[in-house]
Amino acid sequence: MDKQKPSFVRITLFKSPIGRNKRQKKTLETLGLKRINQSVEHKDCDTLRGMLDRVSHLIHVEELE
Repeated sequence: MDKQKPSFVRITLFKSPIGRNKRQKKTLETLGLKRINQSVEHKDCDTLRGMLDRVSHLIHVEELE
């Protein structure tokens, strides 16, 4: 059995959450994004993808290996 390395994603905040609803602001806070142009890396999973869909208009997502 080959074990695959877990894939990661780099998430970058490129738009301000000012004026957005509380749910979107809380999602960004949970992802660890506080400032514009800040990037964080997370392990790719279904839960993370759901959060990314919720704030997709505020972030850029890159897949890493």
